Amino acid sequence: MMGWYGGGMGGGAWLFMGLFGMALIALIVWLVVRLLPDRAGNTTPPAAQQLHHPETPLEILDKRLARGEIDLDTYTAQRAALRT
Repeated sequence: MMGWYGGGMGGGAWLFMGLFGMALIALIVWLVVRLLPDRAGNTTPPAAQQLHHPETPLEILDKRLARGEIDLDTYTAQRAALRT
């Protein structure tokens, strides 16, 4: 009756299982490090930091009009004041 269930896993299966386990642990560590804030308290990925540029006053004014915070007359007057 010995050997009824076969010889078990071969060497290739053990190698694959070991490499897969190490890759899984490395992925978990990478995700934890990536998602935790850095020492400066910044959680934004570096690629997004490079793309971010400060808004100009005209962009802020456009957004305020789009959100309905100011009416068209106020927008026109403030835009003219910013242009001069």
